Amino acid sequence: MAEGGKSKRHTFGPVVLLGLAAGGLTAIAGNQQVVDGTGSAKTANSALHLTYQGDLPLVTALGLVVLACWGVVLVTRGRVRRAVAALGVLAAAGALVAVLVAYPQAIDDLRDELAQVGVTDPSLHHTPWYWLAVAGAALAVVAGVLAVRWAPQWPEMGRRYDAPTSGPEAPQAPAEEQTNLDLWKALDEGRDPTA
Repeated sequence: MAEGGKSKRHTFGPVVLLGLAAGGLTAIAGNQQVVDGTGSAKTANSALHLTYQGDLPLVTALGLVVLACWGVVLVTRGRVRRAVAALGVLAAAGALVAVLVAYPQAIDDLRDELAQVGVTDPSLHHTPWYWLAVAGAALAVVAGVLAVRWAPQWPEMGRRYDAPTSGPEAPQAPAEEQTNLDLWKALDEGRDPTA
């Protein structure tokens, strides 16, 4: 094996860990309050009238898709692994676009909600969760691109974990001549020992 291919085998663990961490961070951060602020109303109003959630459900959903893709990357090989990694890149890129588009929209939505309860000049800002969602989505894109590029050189699960394939059947002795062990082996292999 070429030295370059051998060195890329060592990237498997770090890239997978980065992808899992970034996908998890994106999903968690998207489910948190991304905008916060203060302000006062000219008349006494109850904050119970506010219905603003302040989270980014699309970002959370796409972060979960990224996590699922990494789970599949761990147990597949070849073209399927590369295709799933590419799907993870698309989901991470979608999360990044969604969180960037939400930058002004989340502020405007909270400002509109506060205006309905009489707060006309609030001081609003993005919380650290917003910036963690941006960082998580960007890192998920990077990890996914590295997976697409390096997946062919990464180690794969052994074939012994694959489902057994149908091969030529060994001649069977009559059921009376088979031992208990032979009968159980036949059952494990999916054959009917009494046939």
